[in-house]
Amino acid sequence: MLKFEHVSKMYKGGKRAVDDLTLEIEKGEFICFIGPSGCGKTTTMKMINRLIEPTEGSIYINDVNIMDRDPVQLRREIGYVIQQIGLFPHMTIQENISLVLKLLKVPEEKRRVRAKELLTLVDLTPDYLEKYPHELSGGQQQRIGVLRALAADQPLILMDEPFGALDPITRDSLQEEFKKLQKKLEKTIVFVTHDMDEALKLADRIVIMRDGKIVQCDTPDEILRNPANEFVEEFIGKDRLVQARPNIQTVEQIMNPSPITITGDRTLSEAIQLMKQHRVDSLLVVDDRKVLQGFIDVEIIDQKRKKASLVRDIVEAELFTVEKQTLVRDTVRKILKIGMKYVPVVDDKHRLAGIVTRASLVDIVYDSIWGVDDMTKIG
Repeated sequence: MLKFEHVSKMYKGGKRAVDDLTLEIEKGEFICFIGPSGCGKTTTMKMINRLIEPTEGSIYINDVNIMDRDPVQLRREIGYVIQQIGLFPHMTIQENISLVLKLLKVPEEKRRVRAKELLTLVDLTPDYLEKYPHELSGGQQQRIGVLRALAADQPLILMDEPFGALDPITRDSLQEEFKKLQKKLEKTIVFVTHDMDEALKLADRIVIMRDGKIVQCDTPDEILRNPANEFVEEFIGKDRLVQARPNIQTVEQIMNPSPITITGDRTLSEAIQLMKQHRVDSLLVVDDRKVLQGFIDVEIIDQKRKKASLVRDIVEAELFTVEKQTLVRDTVRKILKIGMKYVPVVDDKHRLAGIVTRASLVDIVYDSIWGVDDMTKIG
């Protein structure tokens, strides 16, 4: 799909921003470039669509040298998303999404249909098409920026720190959303980030750069288990979780498959009795098909029991969840970073499949931080 052959970029004075870079990226692969400031990651990405032109070497897209292509046409065939989203304030959301389609002379009705279709991919309703950027939140604007890159159905998308300006919770949910979207649409993504957590979560392979050169290029798990040298070790952080048990990969393998649940038609008195019986302070609320509706806890009941009598009247729907195939590594970091007591596990239809608690992660964390040998020394 995308190939770099001995690519270098030199600026005045002989400084090499990128130095003899050779790399092949497969169709449908999600590649993250990461490294300290000035390492050459953004320059490398911008050479792909000729915003910066290489000094030496060749870049090929589907075996065609990009220097043999008209740069304007080349850019129209490559999606591009940046941190400063660049939505046009005087254009509606529909016009923003379908801008490239307009440049490609796609008829207006087809542009509208495509914009509407894309909105559903990120859980936004069709009425957003007529809104203007200033009417949207930062996270919603960023979604539109991503959709604009998808609108012309380009097979290759470049993304330069697209979620960097967002708050942590919005950023987290957009990362999840985008990874699912990428798998579904099978796009090839070249993604630049300075955030190792983001790279570990999103990438099929991570390219770590330093002084214009590739230091290591491998899968997230391989980089965590076998950093190439001391620089990589320092860069990823020695305190970062390294999964010590290769046989434990996904949340499904460590979840409790029988969390305590209640349905919305039960009374608050029944909910309290259920909590007492199982010695818990919160309950997951499901419908009769086990689709997760949210949760209730003792605080919510205490605050609202004078005004409500049924669980459905007080259920809190805002609840962070993970799917069964989510990597344990990602879930552990979230639980520790955000301070969650537990995370519900759902299937692809949002049906409750289990629960991961802090307690269920203790062994993995201990093994990862200290390892079995260190534990025997302590003992």
